[in-house]
Amino acid sequence: CGERSFVAHVDDRISQLPDDILEAARTSVLSSRWINLWKHTPSLDFDDKSVLSKIYNQDEVLKIERRKYVKWVNSVLRSHKSTVLKEFRIHFPLNTSGRKKITRWLEFALSRQVQKLELDIHNYHDPCKEYLFPDGFLIPSSCRDNNPCMLVDFKSLRSLSLKSVSVSDGDINFFLDNCPLLEQLIVHESEKVSNLEICGSSLKLKHLEIVLCSKLESLKVSVPGLTSLTVTSLDGLLIENVPMLVDVSTLSLVLDNVEGRRVLGELLELPQMPKLKKLEIEYIARGDESLSRLAALIRASPHLEEFVFQLNWYLHPRKDREVKATISSPHHHLKLFKFGGYYGSPSDVELLSYVLGNCVVLEKIIIGTHSVCLPELEESARKTAKQQLPPQIPRHIELVIL
Repeated sequence: CGERSFVAHVDDRISQLPDDILEAARTSVLSSRWINLWKHTPSLDFDDKSVLSKIYNQDEVLKIERRKYVKWVNSVLRSHKSTVLKEFRIHFPLNTSGRKKITRWLEFALSRQVQKLELDIHNYHDPCKEYLFPDGFLIPSSCRDNNPCMLVDFKSLRSLSLKSVSVSDGDINFFLDNCPLLEQLIVHESEKVSNLEICGSSLKLKHLEIVLCSKLESLKVSVPGLTSLTVTSLDGLLIENVPMLVDVSTLSLVLDNVEGRRVLGELLELPQMPKLKKLEIEYIARGDESLSRLAALIRASPHLEEFVFQLNWYLHPRKDREVKATISSPHHHLKLFKFGGYYGSPSDVELLSYVLGNCVVLEKIIIGTHSVCLPELEESARKTAKQQLPPQIPRHIELVIL
């Protein structure tokens, strides 16, 4: 009887504790039960944005944070228990001294039937040194099936993204041949890609990006199910048998001003893209020049409904020069024009004037003034846009200035 009264007395005292303490106690009990559940998570995303923002152009900080990053990944992988992964993502500016560790991380992911694999190790401090994708992994599935020691498996891979990873034309073809479920392939900044053919009626590929591969001379794409294509240059680009692309896709171009002057000149010779509905262009500029030649892309896409243009400046863009006259070429389908990186320079005004003067069903213009390379100019650019644009925009067109 005494014992029961003691228990009742204790329960009564506990119930009188403040709610926040009771909640903390409950959480502690749950945490002790759940403490090991993370070891079975199917998604491993090693991306610390807070660290990435503070290491840019900070060599000593980068060295310290790089060691911490490697230690972090190794620690998690040693404790992880799941035999299957949906996602495995590495995003950090690593250098080639960590090659063996990166290879072990890849082996870890590929031995667990990973579905989405992303390796983004772009090193701003030494962009010329790429991580070489290990040849030992590039063994046909028939050979791996007969070798129990070969743990890597590409059969479950649906999305593969390799940024600042050295892969060749043959390596990419290997992925296409040995990843029967692959729907997304992204390759950025590989020096070994030169003459690439991505063709096949049986390919499941829907999204393709081949970006900033400086040695690329030709790219042939023939994939019936492709719905999205992003390329850096039009040089040597041959597109065949892509009915889904012309119906519903986004064609994106990333152009650097150094190469872009020549490429923009070639846009006048573009073939017609009669069913393209959305066009995205990112243009990296180092000085002010007319953007009116981009109008050739609009003219080549008579059914274009959305045009997204992102302008990134490396140098102060605004110069005093006369704005060139707009040519007349009516477009009857463009409804939305997004212009990012607007600063009010003559080249900006020329492009906007072309769109306003020719896109007869235009409904909305979205102006963004954020500059990745020159963030200190953003407020000035926004002020210029608010002063400069409203008087020019007809009332039936919605203007949004971000």
